[in-house]
This record gives sequence, C-alpha cells and structure tokens, in this order.
Amino acid sequence: MEAAKVTAVVARVVGDVGLAEDLAQDAFVQALEQWPRDGVPDKPGAWLTSTARRRAIDRIRRDVNLASKLQQVGHAEELRAADTAEADFDAALADIDDDVLGLVFAACHPVLTPQARISLTLRMIGGLTTREIARAFLTSEATIGQRISRAKRTLSQDGVTIEVPSGADLAPRLASVLEVVYLIFNEGYAATSGQDWVRGDLMEEAIRLGRKLEALAPREAEVHGLLALMEIQASRTRARIGRDGEPVLLLDQDRTRWDWSLIRHALAALDRATTPDGTRAETPPGPYVLQAAIAACHARARTADQTDWPMIVRLYEQLGALRPSPVIDLNRAVALSYAVGPAAALDVVDGLVGSGALEDYHLLPSVRGDLLERLGRGDEARSEFARAAAMTQNDAERALLERRAEGAESQA
Repeated sequence: MEAAKVTAVVARVVGDVGLAEDLAQDAFVQALEQWPRDGVPDKPGAWLTSTARRRAIDRIRRDVNLASKLQQVGHAEELRAADTAEADFDAALADIDDDVLGLVFAACHPVLTPQARISLTLRMIGGLTTREIARAFLTSEATIGQRISRAKRTLSQDGVTIEVPSGADLAPRLASVLEVVYLIFNEGYAATSGQDWVRGDLMEEAIRLGRKLEALAPREAEVHGLLALMEIQASRTRARIGRDGEPVLLLDQDRTRWDWSLIRHALAALDRATTPDGTRAETPPGPYVLQAAIAACHARARTADQTDWPMIVRLYEQLGALRPSPVIDLNRAVALSYAVGPAAALDVVDGLVGSGALEDYHLLPSVRGDLLERLGRGDEARSEFARAAAMTQNDAERALLERRAEGAESQA
C-alpha cells in the first residue's frame, strides 16, 4: 500500500525511477528486519519514507564523494546538492499525492512503448507482481520482467522527470494513463490469481487516482467516464462476495447491499461527461463514457428484471464500432441473451470460439456454459464450466465455476 508513495517521493528527488524503487525496496527490507523485533511503528508509511530518504541522501553524498575523487570541477555545486537533498525530501513529503500522480505520468511517458508503460505502472503504482502482470498480458513472467527493466533504464537515460504534465503535453499522455488506471482497477475488481476474488486496495488506489485526474483535467469527458465506471463497479463490492468469500454474480446480487451513495457520485460524474441522450456535446462518447453508460444501466435497475438490456446491447454495439474487440463481442452476447434470448447469443459466442481469438480467456467457456445451461443442454454446459474452471488462476472463481459445473450436471 505504501510502495508507490515511498517510491514517488524518492524518485522526485533522485530523478531516477529505477534507483528510487531500489531505495524504497531497501527500506522495506529494513522494515522486515526491524519490525518483528521492535514492533510496527505508529505510522508505518512515514517510517518507510524516512528510511528511504536517509538511504537516498547517503547515496547522493556517496556519489558526490566519488565524483569529487574523479573530477574536482563542480565539486562545490555537487556538495550543495547533497546538503539540500533533505530539504527537497521535506518538500516532496508535503504533497505525496501529486508525487504519486507524477510517477504515473512518468511511467506512461511517450518514450516507452504502450505495453511497457502499462507494465511499469502496474508494477510500481499498482503493486502487482510480474506474475500478475504476465497473466494480464497472457505472456511469460520473464518477458514482463525484461520489459519493466528496459522501461526503467529508458526513463533514466532520457532524464524523464517526476511531474504532472500541463498544457499541450497533457492530452497525448492522458489516454495511456487512463488505460493503466483502469487495468489497476480491474485487477482489484476481479483478481487474475490468488485466493481472493476482490482486491479492495487496488480498487481504492485506482479510484483515488481517477479522482485526482478528474481534478486535473475537468473538461476531459473520458476522465469523468472512467471515474464513473470504476465507482459504479466498486459500489457492488459488498454484494459480490458471499458469506464464505465466494463470488456472487451480478444478477444474483442483493442490490440493497450496493453502495448507493457511491452510485450517486458516479452518476454525477457520468452527467459531467454526457448529455441526457448519452452523447457529449462537443464529441461522440469515448470508450470509458460508453462503458460507464452500460454500468449505469445496471445501477439504475433496482432489480435484475428491470435492467434495460436492449439499451445495453446498443451501447455495446457503439463500443464495438469504436474499439473492436472479441471481449466486447462476448459481453454484447451476454446482453443479447437477456434482450433476445440465449440461442441468438450462442451463435455469436460460437463464432468467437471458431475464430480462436479468445482461446486462452476463461470467460469464453464460462459464458458458453451459461447459455447452454439456459437452453437445457446440461451435459454440454457442465463441460464448458469445467473447462473454464481449469483455465482460471483465481481460487475463488475456480470454486464458483466448479459448483456451476456440478449444478449443470444435476440438471442434465
């Protein structure tokens, strides 16, 4: 929870993202050595930041001393830089939130490839492991590790600063930042691996960053749309988890347990991005505004039966036209199954199966199993649920799919 904050503060002073992360990790190692013996401090975050700060100052002074032995030119200026480092840290500590946001923009700098931006931010800001990031990209841990290392090296070599861009520099980097923030949120909303289906710390961090972005760019419809989307999805958290920690699907949730205050806040954000007919006055709706509008259809329905499925189908059609994706087609098929019927949706899903585009995506057989079960084809549904369970790496989701397989078998 504190890693991004500690790294951001150190990075703004030492001017090197990779070095800052190393210094932050040194502080965490020291905590692992001292806290079991001395007890956890009252303010763990402050302790970690102060420890990383001391290590950074020691590093700066060591580098200055080394440089002075090799070259006396500029020695006085370098010493002054080391002496003022502590004051710089004090200034950085005064506005940690801006430092974290600045670190996000640095990790999303145009000198990096899009995949490198996402990987680095998920690692440094979201705290995801290389394994979790590899799962999100459907690639190997070694590939992700190399990608992150190269990204840090590139930022250091190019002298990328830890700051929030402004003016004309903001727009080109905003889309990448929004994508990264939403990926962090999604890993919290439905974790790709581990025992827990929901990781609330990641959702909270993504929403916090979304609110900071909204304040930074109040005229950007997509920023409002992303915040609305995340808040609506987060509003269901209590209802998504059963008593024993098992996942509860959307249509089975007790909607009285949704956070209606958060929903109202989200709908207000969506209003800031759209006009009543669902379009932006200046420009057509972007992907986050459309996804937020889909989530809003669910949020406005006090019961599952009141859901406006035809509207959701139309919104998915707009989204698919704007950003073609087999995952969007799969989600549209789910909406189509409730608007028209499971048979029509199964045709769409079978087309996706035939294309091979989602062969490693466990939700494809999961959706297909649901459609088959609703059509009374229990044996086939059981097979699809079992295949989906074998594909997922999340323990809670696997247990749910295994129970659905057993339920389909009992109906066969």
